Amino acid sequence: MAKSGNVGILELNAYRESAGEKIDPLLQRHLANSGAASVLFYQEPIEMVSARGVWMEDAGGTRYLDFYNNVPSVGHCHPRVVEAVSAQIATLNIHTRYLNAKLEAYIEALKATLPDALSNVVLACSGSEANDLAMRVAMKATDARGFVVTDQAYHGNTALVTEVSPAAFLQGALPDHVVAIPAPDLANFEGEDLGEAFASALSEAAAELKRRGHGFAGFICDSIFSSDGIFPGDPGFLQKAVAATHAAGGLYIADEVQPGFARTGEAFWGFGRHGVTPDIVTMGKPMGNGFPMAGMVARPDLLAGFCNDVGYFNTFGGNPVAACAGLAVLEVIAEEGLQENARLVGGHLKEKLDGLAETIDTIGAVRGAGLFIGVDIETDGAPDAAKAKRIIEGLKQRRVLAGAAGKHANTLKLRPPLCLSEQDADFFFEALAETLKALPTET
Repeated sequence: MAKSGNVGILELNAYRESAGEKIDPLLQRHLANSGAASVLFYQEPIEMVSARGVWMEDAGGTRYLDFYNNVPSVGHCHPRVVEAVSAQIATLNIHTRYLNAKLEAYIEALKATLPDALSNVVLACSGSEANDLAMRVAMKATDARGFVVTDQAYHGNTALVTEVSPAAFLQGALPDHVVAIPAPDLANFEGEDLGEAFASALSEAAAELKRRGHGFAGFICDSIFSSDGIFPGDPGFLQKAVAATHAAGGLYIADEVQPGFARTGEAFWGFGRHGVTPDIVTMGKPMGNGFPMAGMVARPDLLAGFCNDVGYFNTFGGNPVAACAGLAVLEVIAEEGLQENARLVGGHLKEKLDGLAETIDTIGAVRGAGLFIGVDIETDGAPDAAKAKRIIEGLKQRRVLAGAAGKHANTLKLRPPLCLSEQDADFFFEALAETLKALPTET
């Protein structure tokens, strides 16, 4: 299936060397070492040296409000997580072939946040690994290899997962066993019931995969559709798509790397907003607050069927240090009320952004759930990626870090740590308002 000119995810707000540019010595070393694989942000990349809470500090002592990172989800260098990791790494860190009580305590705490049917947990080191395993489990269970995704989805960077990540493609076509459907944007399904229209598109895609001879293994989606441009939709609208997935014989894989761990404010997991139970759940980035860890959770029958065939082992997945980091994250979310904070502060910020959109033509739609908000940047009602990039650079000048998302690269992606306060949110809002006001004069 041909790719329709989407902007690659690594191109968003990316540094690109300019002819005649005077390059900082550290940047020069980085470019020499990383070559074409360099993925720095900003036209003047930042050297970060420390962070705490929602603030980061560069080598020159400038502090930046972090509105981009969902990795340190409970706050940069949270003392509870730092203490847990430091104590365990000073005691024992080993592979996963031995019993460890702290690991089992973590898994049991994690399972307590999930539907009862999802009772088997496999830990890994990255969301890419978790999604790779989930796809393999789904292919084994269905005896099929076809997958449906949205047209700007990103699910990771292994060979298998890249195939279901249209946002990773800079050119060329998706593999024949992958069909991409439009994201659940009301603009894509104008005048239709969003849930029904999205489910219908999914059913047609599954049928197409069967016509091609691949069968239908499953539908994998991030329920906030972050790479597509952030489309949380109304709670419950995904129910019909999940039903359509099962009716077509496939599995529903919920990729919770982005919406999971209380980010939406409405539920601990993104799929929880919709009242559905996935067949498989994957998770990553915010799981360890910066310590590399990820996981796949599945029904026992699915995992048993896969392991009877090839099995799975991950040297570092579920190591004792990761378990302690993960448990500390769960405890902090609960004890500090971060899900409720995401709901309240996210609602406060979205209300202010909605008000700004009514007065400034540059802002189109504002969408979000909790502390995951997308703001479309437009010119004369059309997506404007260049303007979005100027705004991101302008925010940086005003000490705020933000990113971009979406098929047209024109959506500001706002995804701060869950401990964001209303005062921090107001700091961001004022910086954005000043940046928008200065647009005619800044380049």
